[in-house]
Amino acid sequence: MSQIISITALSSISSLGNDPKTIWENYLSENHCFSKKYLDNQETWVASLDEKSQQIVAELQHSDVKYKSLDKSVLYAMAASRQAVEKAGWDTDSVFGINIGSSRGATDLFEKHFQEYLETGKAQTLASPTTTLGNIASWVGHDLQSTGPEISHSITCSTALHALLNGVAWLRAGMVDKFLIGGSEAPLTDFTIAQMRALKIYSHSEEAYPNQALNLDKKLNSMILGEGAAVCCLEMGKKDNALAFIEGIGYATEILEHNISISAEATCFQKSMKMALQNTNLEDVDVIVMHAPGTKAGDLTEYKAIQKIFGESLPLLTTNKWKIGHTFGASGMLSVELAVLMLQHNQFIGVPFLNNPFRVQNPERVIKKVLVNAVGFGGNAVSVLLSV
Repeated sequence: MSQIISITALSSISSLGNDPKTIWENYLSENHCFSKKYLDNQETWVASLDEKSQQIVAELQHSDVKYKSLDKSVLYAMAASRQAVEKAGWDTDSVFGINIGSSRGATDLFEKHFQEYLETGKAQTLASPTTTLGNIASWVGHDLQSTGPEISHSITCSTALHALLNGVAWLRAGMVDKFLIGGSEAPLTDFTIAQMRALKIYSHSEEAYPNQALNLDKKLNSMILGEGAAVCCLEMGKKDNALAFIEGIGYATEILEHNISISAEATCFQKSMKMALQNTNLEDVDVIVMHAPGTKAGDLTEYKAIQKIFGESLPLLTTNKWKIGHTFGASGMLSVELAVLMLQHNQFIGVPFLNNPFRVQNPERVIKKVLVNAVGFGGNAVSVLLSV
């Protein structure tokens, strides 16, 4: 990239917690964050917000009468954005853009409103405005009293990293010098879980690790859904308070054979990684945070794409979905958070049930560059290269 872009703040709210210290401590633990919840007429593995995070969201919802009718996906984004902007030192005089997306939007509210309509034949007055996808960025903008552009979008599971692409584009175009970007998802609903089960990709394992993300030998699909939001503040130039720098971005879409397919060697990932790494020596990439959702095909095809690009000299490979599940539109930014934490602490966080080459770090190797991947239904891949 011709111009450096700094990540000057990053904030999230998920099953890992809502502050960097707690989140890092949870990453250092080999325990997963899953629990059982009764959804889709059965006990179901999910990754729910931790208790403190739920309290933060509840307090936010009751802080303004207008917030009481908002969906969890909007509230999660608002909670994370408040923290990020405060950390970055942006105030009400700062002009910044906002691009926060979601894969599925206001799923919880939509299901409730539709069920009420089926039962009564009437829709509530606020049913439409509270279930539109544009809710997220516009309400975040309202809460932060921002005056810049506000964009919401859905590009399935690569939504958050597409927001990052948009933020980079706006900054490099000189249209703004600050951008708040990320993703939010609240998919722990009956109908959403039922849809994943219909695809035959949801975990019903009773093993110690019910999501077997990055286990390339698994016999069954093991995806589990999680909820949360993650955002970061982007600023043009090399800032002194930067947590990390965006060195390269890549994106690609591949032609599909059917609605959820991805090619055997993930052509879209090969293209997006090549683009992100076009100005980088491959041996300089220390870690790849893979998308790896825990499905047989998804994990294996991404791995094959990485092999195609890196050959035998693979970087360390990891994913966080064995621990926090798949948060759909928020997942890419939660992966960026893991990447930034590894860069800050110079410590690799692997997958505990896997052996080399995925898990063991050479203690003499300093982590300076991390590649983050995301892809969604529709074959929309994004790769982002981060450095310190």
